[in-house]
Amino acid sequence: MSLSDNVLANESTLQGTITNDITLGAGNTYYLSGAYTVEAGATLHIQAGVKIISKYDDNVDYILIKQGAKINATGTADAPIVMTAEKQSAGAWGGIHICGRAHTNAEGGKGSSEIGGAEYGGSDDKDNSGVLQYVRLEYTGYAFDEEHEANGISFYGVGSGTTVDHCVAYQGSDDGFEFFGGSVNVSNMVVISCSDDSFDWTEGWNGTATDIVAYQEAEATLGYDCDCLIEADNNENNYEATPVAHPTLKNLILVGNGGSKQGVRLRRGTQVTIDNAQICGKGKALTVESAETENALVNGTSSITNTTISNNVNSEKGIYTNDIFAAATGNKVDANLSYASLEDIKKACDWMNGKWVD
Repeated sequence: MSLSDNVLANESTLQGTITNDITLGAGNTYYLSGAYTVEAGATLHIQAGVKIISKYDDNVDYILIKQGAKINATGTADAPIVMTAEKQSAGAWGGIHICGRAHTNAEGGKGSSEIGGAEYGGSDDKDNSGVLQYVRLEYTGYAFDEEHEANGISFYGVGSGTTVDHCVAYQGSDDGFEFFGGSVNVSNMVVISCSDDSFDWTEGWNGTATDIVAYQEAEATLGYDCDCLIEADNNENNYEATPVAHPTLKNLILVGNGGSKQGVRLRRGTQVTIDNAQICGKGKALTVESAETENALVNGTSSITNTTISNNVNSEKGIYTNDIFAAATGNKVDANLSYASLEDIKKACDWMNGKWVD
């Protein structure tokens, strides 16, 4: 790799470890081969219009931002940062993994990233891991084994000092965006046809998510089925672990690709505040599981308001019922709720304008 003022030359290959600030120059193309790890004290700067292509070779490609390191990826609506793969199919590469110093309710208050084995967690909920704006990730989801699959972006104990908005995960074979604890806030996030969950949280995530879209193309044309639009846990091993997962979600359009699976699946003790959501295209649009999760919705610790679902609430314990859902402010069940295409959703969301979602 050639360097000029720490700006990597066009068509350089990204691999190994960086310990000093590196810049990927505006409009350039780079190739990713293997792990690209940013160590504490270093920042990976990615300018508008950069394209990163994962090579189709024997290496497992992913970007790992360790605790104390940063990624500053700042695209624009018409010059997004695109991270894609030579092999244009779901699961081709391993996505981005960001490890911060914010909380996790994993045992001992620390965790190790599923990919790269980097430590995360701590007590600094305002920790800053950098900026991600107008970033498009395609064909992520590489599977190391049944327990270790790579999301589009994995947020491990990422703090609220981190800026995340206008990001897309497209046709990945695991989750689009997953939150392992932390307090990071996100907005203007889109997941398109990821085969596992579009959005996923666990280990006590308590940030906000505003203007959120998940769209799953029909299996007949996509070629594979997709799982949940949102799958949400507090902690799979301890439903009462603290701090309890309790994100605030506002302005959601979540559209599944049919079948009998869950749309939004709230379980394992998670709490949540949801306001202004439309959920359709799944056999079970809204599922609630575990006494802890359902009781929080009944006693007001959690709330779902101004939300339309395409079929009745499915309650595991029978505590938070469809009648309770329908009695809350602005809620209703509408069997006719549907969006025929991603283009229809874009018409309802002017913030999706530009080339970053195309």
